[in-house]
Amino acid sequence: MDEGQKMYDLCKEIFPLNRSITGNAVRETFRILQGYIPEIRFKMYEVPSGTKVCDWTVPDEWNCDEAYLEGPDGTRIVDMKDSNLHLLGYSLPTDITLPLEEMSEHIYYLKDQPDVFPYVTSYYSPRWGFSMTYKQFQELIPGDYHAVIKSTLEPGSLTYGEILIPGDSEEEVFFSSYTCHPSMANNECSGQALLVTLASYISAMPHRRYSYRLVLGPETIGAITYIDRNLKHLKEHVIAAFNLTCVGDDRTYSIIHSRYGDTYADRVLTNVLAHSGCGYDEYPYIKRGSDERQYQAPGVDIPMVCFCRSKYHIYPEYHTSADDLDLISPDGLQGAYDMMVKCIELIEHNKKYRTTTLCEPQLGRRGLVPTMSSKETYRQTLALKDLIAYADGRNDLIGISELIDQPVDLLIPLTDKLLECGLFEEVEEK
Repeated sequence: MDEGQKMYDLCKEIFPLNRSITGNAVRETFRILQGYIPEIRFKMYEVPSGTKVCDWTVPDEWNCDEAYLEGPDGTRIVDMKDSNLHLLGYSLPTDITLPLEEMSEHIYYLKDQPDVFPYVTSYYSPRWGFSMTYKQFQELIPGDYHAVIKSTLEPGSLTYGEILIPGDSEEEVFFSSYTCHPSMANNECSGQALLVTLASYISAMPHRRYSYRLVLGPETIGAITYIDRNLKHLKEHVIAAFNLTCVGDDRTYSIIHSRYGDTYADRVLTNVLAHSGCGYDEYPYIKRGSDERQYQAPGVDIPMVCFCRSKYHIYPEYHTSADDLDLISPDGLQGAYDMMVKCIELIEHNKKYRTTTLCEPQLGRRGLVPTMSSKETYRQTLALKDLIAYADGRNDLIGISELIDQPVDLLIPLTDKLLECGLFEEVEEK
């Protein structure tokens, strides 16, 4: 089974859970995720409600397993058993009967997408409510409607998990995603599936130049909590960071750049996407929307970019009931995985090199090029010769890749061969 299918199966398993920014469904999600990577352990944290984190406060914990809205004849109009998205996230416990005019104040829909219903929340202001399609709303008849929400909202804790995979260096590559949305496949499940699958890949690497830290928690408040607790370490150790979200569809690839678009992570992901052969979309930081908002905030300044396939807020199914398991695919997830693996391999191998000979080295006697020259063999060896031409100690592999318009994953094995035969030497960074 390839990694894309494994990730899709994982998405199917966690999709039904009624996650929010706190609660038992988040803990159950971590239990399932842990089962997919038994060789690695999440270090779990519970942060009590009321804890101050930066300018925020960890809210009370919310749990809900039953909620429905009944019409005048007792028929259930919407039921969270059919979809968690029918319930306004963080709804207060409710058992009330209201006429349609008053009940309508607690019903949410999308006029411009009448066949789907929206994902809505009210984390920090007390509300209750339901979500339905606009077509459903238009069919509601006058009369009394009965709303039942069997939720709890009380002091508890916020849950997040962390994986650290050590390497030779204390410098770290950082990955993040989130565990806070119910029943949305691309916006929620795909990022988690990719993160744990990358953890498995990193753990199995025979050699790691860098250490790797992977963090999962609720979006926004989870990232703020993590930063509040770990900012000094992050600033001292993280060299490149990637937020993973909406990575399961098969439409395109996207990068949301860092605040000034000038971090090492910007260089890495842009280079990989530019040589993917698939095309990609890029967005400036002013189009941000996920946890890169926190990690790239002034004073935090972690060198992070966001990686998506179709970008959040852009694809029409975003934050609606249409973001279901049909929107993502094993192929889409596999593509996202392949891009991130290339980023990891690039970071692991990206160094500055210098040739050890004056003029061009004789490659034929070292078995690096054919010993008979023709127009065809010239084309075949051009990448190798261009690599040597720019290995003057000034450029790392990303820089050379950009100069000669060749992908780094082509240059890495060529560099290894040149090192093995003594034609390249590494340049120590000052």
